[in-house]
Amino acid sequence: MGRLARRSAAHVNGPVTIDAENRGAMRMNAKQAEYLIQQLRVLVVEDNPFMRNLVRNMLGTIGVKKVYEASDGIAGLEMLRSVTPDVMVLDWEMPLLNGPELVRIVRSPGVFPLPDIPIIMLTAHGERWRIVEAAKLGINEFLCKPVSAKSLLDRLLSILLKPRENIQIGEYYGPVPRHPTAAQAEPAADDSVN
Repeated sequence: MGRLARRSAAHVNGPVTIDAENRGAMRMNAKQAEYLIQQLRVLVVEDNPFMRNLVRNMLGTIGVKKVYEASDGIAGLEMLRSVTPDVMVLDWEMPLLNGPELVRIVRSPGVFPLPDIPIIMLTAHGERWRIVEAAKLGINEFLCKPVSAKSLLDRLLSILLKPRENIQIGEYYGPVPRHPTAAQAEPAADDSVN
């Protein structure tokens, strides 16, 4: 998304508002955030045509102008390579190549050309184990269906305003976890607190 940060903000009008959670993340006014949203290229990988249309319409409502679609994971991989989107919205359950399998391929630096693309998992399956699995796979954001335009906008703003660096830890490649484990959170005995 470096190409987005380099562009100057233009005067635009529209529905984008920055909620309290995202306001302090980066000094940016609503017009600048709206401009960034408008510049996004988003790939929606979803096998259900109705849901794909719904997500495309919600993205259009919040200001995204370039939305690409794929009906399964294999078509999604091809679209990733050909249009190089800024964000991918991905369903969990799909034929041929499901969401987790697609993420494993994408999050392979040195093998796949876009391992750092932010991924929003959008699924009807909200079980805890799936959320944990999505985090282990390197998903940036997780949304459960039914989804609203506001929740989709909030996830996009989180990706834009609070970007997380991608890291390699053993087999894991993906964004730095938001919440460190207890061992990482406790300061070492020789660390001084100022």
